[in-house]
Amino acid sequence: MDSSEGTGGEWKQAVATIVRGHGVASGRNGDPRFPGGTIHMQLPHFEQRGLELSGYHLATINLSLAPCRYAVRQAPLTFRKVKWHPTEPAEDFSFLPCRLRKAASEAPVNGLIYYPHPETKPEHIQAPEVVEVLAGWMDSLSYGNRLFLEYHPDELEVIPPESSDS
Repeated sequence: MDSSEGTGGEWKQAVATIVRGHGVASGRNGDPRFPGGTIHMQLPHFEQRGLELSGYHLATINLSLAPCRYAVRQAPLTFRKVKWHPTEPAEDFSFLPCRLRKAASEAPVNGLIYYPHPETKPEHIQAPEVVEVLAGWMDSLSYGNRLFLEYHPDELEVIPPESSDS
């Protein structure tokens, strides 16, 4: 799946902040169960199912949409019961095309929202406002930086905080 593909429609944009993740996708946390990181270990399983990730950095960019949260509505690509680790349970994963921009005037970088389904994920669950994105290398990213996340609203819903005056 090309990251510009999806179920269609126009792109919608949300402002997000780069936040620190668990460090398991990239392998930075040093967990010996995941040498090279979970994405590195999952890659062959995704490729066997037809998802080509060459050109993507094998780590996720963790983006906080706070105070909003999000819900996956309709993922163009979902893999069920992926047994990517010898001792960890199989997991379900969905991928949604997205684009990232450092500034509204800059050209977008294509990416994929990487969504390990929380109901099948044994640990390292993300907060409901944190979206994980796979993308090509982007220079000069730091925690606290703001990025523009572009997505298809028929695939991903960004849910505003509940109004306090209701």
